Amino acid sequence: MKEIRKTGKIGDSALRSGMSRNTAAKYVKIEKLPSELTELRTWRTRSDPFDNDWEEIVERLRAAPELEAKALFETLLEKSPDRYHLGQLRTFQRKLKRWRASEGPEKPVFFAQKHLPGEAIQTDFTWATKLGIIIAGEPFAHMLCNVVLPYSNWQWATICRSESLSAIKRGVQEAVFRLGKAPEYHQTDNSTAATHKITSKKRAFNTEYEQFIQHLGMKPRTIMIGAKNQNGDVEALNGALKRRLKQHLLLRGSNDFESLSQYESWLSAVIEKANRLRTRRLNEELAVMRPVLNERVPEFTEHDVRVNSRSVIRVKYNVYSVPSRLIGETVRVRIYDDRIEVYYAGELQLSVDRLLGRHGHRINYRHVIWSLVRKPGAFRLFKYREDMFPSPTFRKCYDALCEAYDDRRASLEYLRILHLAASTLESEVEAAIELIRETGSIKSMEQVKSLMDSGNRLERSNMASFKVDLSCYDALLVYPHEVAS
Repeated sequence: MKEIRKTGKIGDSALRSGMSRNTAAKYVKIEKLPSELTELRTWRTRSDPFDNDWEEIVERLRAAPELEAKALFETLLEKSPDRYHLGQLRTFQRKLKRWRASEGPEKPVFFAQKHLPGEAIQTDFTWATKLGIIIAGEPFAHMLCNVVLPYSNWQWATICRSESLSAIKRGVQEAVFRLGKAPEYHQTDNSTAATHKITSKKRAFNTEYEQFIQHLGMKPRTIMIGAKNQNGDVEALNGALKRRLKQHLLLRGSNDFESLSQYESWLSAVIEKANRLRTRRLNEELAVMRPVLNERVPEFTEHDVRVNSRSVIRVKYNVYSVPSRLIGETVRVRIYDDRIEVYYAGELQLSVDRLLGRHGHRINYRHVIWSLVRKPGAFRLFKYREDMFPSPTFRKCYDALCEAYDDRRASLEYLRILHLAASTLESEVEAAIELIRETGSIKSMEQVKSLMDSGNRLERSNMASFKVDLSCYDALLVYPHEVAS
C-alpha cells in the first residue's frame, strides 16, 4: 500500500513487496490489509467431549468452588473410562478455567494501600538459616527480627532465635532508638509474643507487650488473622533483605564468622548501606514522627520460680538444672531471647543458653553429680541420664565400663570419673580417658586419676627454671649527682 501510493503502478509495487501482481491487485481493489480480512472463529470445529457430564461438574463446583480440575477429571475417568482418557486433561483444565472466569464465584480483591509518612512501623520475623551462616566453625540457625517503615522502606534487623517478646523488645528498640523518633502505630502479626486468646475474630494483646509499645509512645495494632497481605511491606522486605545479605556474602567470599559479634557488625553494615538509598523519604517520615522520650526497657522478662527436689526449674515449658544448694528456694529467672539467667538474693547464680520449643531439658552434671555419687543406683533409670555424658568420650567410657562390670559397679565407677571431672578439669579427664582407651581398657576412676597425676608430674619436671636478671633495671636508675654532671 505504501509502494502503490508512491508509484501508482501495481506491477512495480507488487514486485517490491514480494507478492504476485494478482494478489496485489486484489488488496488494492478492496483497500484492506490481510490482517483486516481475518475473521475471528466463534464456532467449535469438533464436539465438546465433556458436554454429557458438564452440568454435574458445574453443580460440584458451585457446592465446592475450591475443587481442582485434576481431581474432577479423575472422577470422570472413574465414571466413564471408555469415554475419557488422560490426554484430555489439558482440554478439561482450559474449559474449567474459562468457566471460572465467566461464571465462577467472585474472587477476593486486594486493594492497594497508600502509606502515610510516619504513620506506622511494621515488625515481622523471618528465618535466615538458608544464608548458611557459620559462627566459629558451627552452623548458626537463627531468625531475623525485621522492623520496617512502610512509607520509606527504611528497615533494621536484629538476630534472634525465636519469635519471643524478648526478641520483639530488642528489635523494635534497636530500630526506634536509631531513628530517635517513633511513629503512631506499631503493627505486627498475631504471634503469641504479642497476642493471646481469640476474641471476636481478634486476638487481645498481651499486657507486657502492650505496655512495652506504649512505653515507646506508640499504639499497638495487628493485622487480621490469616491476612498476611496486610503486613505486605515487611513481608516483601524480608525476602529483599535476605537476597541482599546473600549477595554481600558472595562478595565477602565467605559465610564463616569468628564470633556472633562479628556477624552482627557485618549485618549492621549491610543494612546501613541499604538505608542510605532511602534518605529522602525517610526525612519526610522523621519530620512528622514524635521523639522518643523514655529510656530503653530491659530486653528480658522476669519470673519467680521455685527449685524442686530434683534441682531443676521449669521455664517456658523447658527444664533447666540449677546448683543443688538452691533446692527449695525461690529464684528469679530473667528470660532473654538467647539465654536465661538465674538470680538468688540479687546475685547471679547461673547463665545458660535458652532452649527453643517445648519439653526440652538442659541438665548440667555438675549440679547433681554430688548426689548421684552417693546414690549410684539411681543412674541407670535417671530421666535425664543422657545429659550426664558431656561428650562422646564420656559415653564411650561408660559403655566400656558396662562391658567390664555389672550395671551398679559400672554406674559407680563412671559417676566417680564424672565427679573427678566436676572437681578438677573436664578437659584433663577427657584426655586421660582417651589415652587409656588407646593403650588398653578403662577400669576405674583411680586409673584415670593416676594418669592425670603422672601427667602433671611429667609436665612439671619438664619445665625449665626461670632466671630473673635484674641488671637491666640498673640502667633505669638515675642519681642526682649524675644529672648535675
